[in-house]
Amino acid sequence: MGFLKEFNSLAHREFPGVLTIAEESTAWPMVSRPVHLGGLGFSFKWNMGWMHDNLVYISKEAIHRKYHHYDVTFSMIYAYTENFVLVVSHDEVVHGKRSLLDKRPGDLWQKFAGLRGFFGFMFGHPGKKLNYMGNELGQWNEWDCNRSLDWHLLSYPLHAQLHEYVKALNHLYKNEPALWSLDHEPGGFEWIDCNDSDNSVFSYLRFDEGRHDCLAFVTNFTPVPRRSYRIGVPMPGRYDEILNSDSELFGGSNLGNAGGVDAQQIPWHGRPYSLEVVCPPLATVIFKRRP
Repeated sequence: MGFLKEFNSLAHREFPGVLTIAEESTAWPMVSRPVHLGGLGFSFKWNMGWMHDNLVYISKEAIHRKYHHYDVTFSMIYAYTENFVLVVSHDEVVHGKRSLLDKRPGDLWQKFAGLRGFFGFMFGHPGKKLNYMGNELGQWNEWDCNRSLDWHLLSYPLHAQLHEYVKALNHLYKNEPALWSLDHEPGGFEWIDCNDSDNSVFSYLRFDEGRHDCLAFVTNFTPVPRRSYRIGVPMPGRYDEILNSDSELFGGSNLGNAGGVDAQQIPWHGRPYSLEVVCPPLATVIFKRRP
């Protein structure tokens, strides 16, 4: 432990801005806390628990997911104990575990739709993001260190559209401080509803510093569209639909909210206002409150 503390202390002192990240899979405490506070001094720690729970969940048939609903919400119990990185790593797409796309149940359309929906949920969840190469292409083959990625898949529409969706997510992430400015502070995240196991729908809010911007995420992990689905929001106004993983641009069925919805003065989920939204199948929809 002494070596790790000394290494991190020197690295951060001599190279300001450097990141050291621990691939650490146990419950060892304070991995990403400063050395002078008793920690190991790493910048971040991989969230292996989140990865395991979510990959097991998305591998289930949709009809069974309601029985495993709280595997997905469990990560928020410990989300602020470390500076976490949400990781879908090389270890999970090798040795017979199958590629991220191939883990998904259902037909071809459902596999791609479900993967897009999962990526949307991942990008909204607190924690930095690390996705292993090839996941954004929708590779069928497991990763192999002795061969190239399957770039030829981009000549097929569903793979190219998945690639465009991941690109759109990355641009959104960079441009919306609510998705990263308070990643490691409780004030940046609130569940709207984490208990709708019957519908396998998760909804939550992300805030920036000062809570000026508000993003609402709704993820439907079943192939059944949820219409007239009501979620509580803290502020009035217009909520623009800024990204929908079910858009036809990304290979989806193009079910959505016609660009956005207006908050209604109907209290819901303990909040003074609410939105009545459409939840496309196997999709994540992201709303942003218009200033």
